[in-house]
Amino acid sequence: MIKSEVPVSVMRAIYQRSSVRSYLPKRLDQEAIKSLLDAAVRAPTAIHEEPWQFVIIQDPDRLKRISGRAKSFFLEEASRAHLDRGGHALDHFARPEFNIFYNAGTLIVICGNAAGPFVAADCWLAAENLMLAAYSMGLGSCVIGSAVSGLNTPEVKAELGIPAESSAIVPIIVGVPTGTTAQTSRNAVKVLAWK
Repeated sequence: MIKSEVPVSVMRAIYQRSSVRSYLPKRLDQEAIKSLLDAAVRAPTAIHEEPWQFVIIQDPDRLKRISGRAKSFFLEEASRAHLDRGGHALDHFARPEFNIFYNAGTLIVICGNAAGPFVAADCWLAAENLMLAAYSMGLGSCVIGSAVSGLNTPEVKAELGIPAESSAIVPIIVGVPTGTTAQTSRNAVKVLAWK
């Protein structure tokens, strides 16, 4: 069940939110998505540009098709960059049954126009707002950075209605988690200077 108004403190949301990679096969309704987008656009924005644009994908066949394309692009990039370093960390991307979107029913792609030095930063700030809002609504979310290149191919951009002058910057899956997600630890804060 999706909660629309939950008294969750900002600090609790920051410390308790984690990336969810297991979802019930449910699509979010329009009201929930609108709440998430409304929270996203309340993010800080440089020079009040508000460069963000959103694409919402809920069609299961389309999500599966984009997943397949994104996996192959990511594997090519990872191979060229030697990201695996001789290990097997990327093996699951090569499996045909692996869904890069973890079977979530909703993918929200935050896009930005190509102009402006702060476009990507603004879109990432909007992403954090969206993910914290999702947590407060009892939803899970996860950034799928490995999908960016696949989403930015001319064919996929045309299919999704992303203008040529815009780019997919932050793909985020959102949905109802299948259970609880274990919290991950973080490294200690590294302060370079305190003057």
